[in-house]
Amino acid sequence: MRTADFKFDLPPELIAQQPAAKRDESRLMVLHRHENRVEHARFPAFLDFLKPGDVLVLNNSRVIPARLRGANSKTAGKFEILLVEEQALNDWSTMIRPGKNARIGTQIILNKGNKSTPVIATVAEIKPDGNRRLTFSGTKNILDELEWLGEIPLPPYIQRDNEIAEDKDRYQTVFAKPAGSVAAPTAGLHFTEKMLDEIRARGVKICFVTLHVGPGTFLPVKSEDLSGHTMHEERFELGEDTVSAISEAKNSRHRIIAVGTTTVRVLESVAKQNAGKLNVYKGKTNIFIYPPFRFQIVDALLTNFHLPCSTLLMLISAFASPGEVRGREMILSAYAEAIRERYRFFSYGDAMLII
Repeated sequence: MRTADFKFDLPPELIAQQPAAKRDESRLMVLHRHENRVEHARFPAFLDFLKPGDVLVLNNSRVIPARLRGANSKTAGKFEILLVEEQALNDWSTMIRPGKNARIGTQIILNKGNKSTPVIATVAEIKPDGNRRLTFSGTKNILDELEWLGEIPLPPYIQRDNEIAEDKDRYQTVFAKPAGSVAAPTAGLHFTEKMLDEIRARGVKICFVTLHVGPGTFLPVKSEDLSGHTMHEERFELGEDTVSAISEAKNSRHRIIAVGTTTVRVLESVAKQNAGKLNVYKGKTNIFIYPPFRFQIVDALLTNFHLPCSTLLMLISAFASPGEVRGREMILSAYAEAIRERYRFFSYGDAMLII
């Protein structure tokens, strides 16, 4: 398939610039993929599509304040840094703007506030993809400094100069635990603690995976043909409790409902390398799911509305395709209706349930 096959025109005013007033007040489009039928609801109606015995799987990765701002120690030129992945203690792979000024040996002073000892980032390596490896000094662990030094790494399509007070709370799921993502697993942003309790009360098992979302989630597919695209690797962990819950549900013919494309990628990555079954696993994945793809674990998917030509749009197009029906066409038709109905798109936007 071609990347251009996943293009659609989105009015800029439909890109959500801030969260809904309350987490669970977003809209919900429900796509019945076997009937190629769409219905419109509010997010609390998600409960009505659950059945006793279902397993709801969420990504519990916590977003870190991964955006840092600093100045060249010699010229005072400004830099913006995005932490990508920890290589070792105080040793990170990063994205830097402007990259042309971040030469090997460049020292960037990050300190702000009243701390007496400055935190300094030194460019140690320029990677083939243009990312920089930075080493940090003036701190025992840069992760410990991020709460006061860093900013929430809002995606580039949220056009604001600075974060707002709500971002620190709302660009984080209520069940976030292990820190490591530089972008939120946004399908999970709609849930409240109360709603999770209501889901459990309906006989639905809730369990978690951890996938630390990297900036690659926003990178465009540059190849004309999808087979030429390579995904960035992302760290994930699939634990024993989740494996047991899913295996038991599968044996009992109950559904596995994934919350977010990151959750799908964890489950289908492990199943793909293990003859369709799950096992406890900790590692990295660069699985790229696009039509046609045989899903072995996930039976329903809750997700947000995604960017044109994005790998996320390609994944849900693959998931929407039962039998001979073309999932891409079905998704683009549903998106066209979402645009007509003025749904809010992307991270802070509305939700879509594919069943």
